[in-house]
Amino acid sequence: MPETKNYVFEHTELAEILVKNLGIHEGFWGIYIEFGLKGANVPVGPDSRIILPAAISFVQKIGIQRFDEPNSLSVDAALVNPPMAKKKR
Repeated sequence: MPETKNYVFEHTELAEILVKNLGIHEGFWGIYIEFGLKGANVPVGPDSRIILPAAISFVQKIGIQRFDEPNSLSVDAALVNPPMAKKKR
């Protein structure tokens, strides 16, 4: 059997995992991705003397953010990670 090399998640699946991991029990939470942008001169083609200015974007941070209302990126923390009922004594 081949070795698994990738696990892929939908936006809401990843939001749910992070909500549970962080112990959040209320609010609408969704994926947050922060991008960075840099410029560089990049060689193109077979001749290394031919260079062109280029923009390079990269993912700097991944997390979750709170939303005021549900959307296609968010989950309701109360539904996906309800607080545990307190035991009666």
